[in-house]
Amino acid sequence: MSEVEKEENLVKKTCRELGITQKELAEILEVTPHTITNWSKYGMDKTTKTALEGLVYKNKFKEIQENIIDFKNFSF
Repeated sequence: MSEVEKEENLVKKTCRELGITQKELAEILEVTPHTITNWSKYGMDKTTKTALEGLVYKNKFKEIQENIIDFKNFSF
């Protein structure tokens, strides 16, 4: 698998894990949808990769926080 294919998977993986479209990802990152397409086709820099990974981790952290709150509200 080439480096560009791995990066394309990162864009798709990020959207899948966040439950959003590539257009919505562009809005979150304040870039054009064309930029997202270019990252998928031609690759991205390390900062962009870190930003995408950060979005996924932020989402997972939010889910964990919600589960903790739900657990605290659960009565035995």
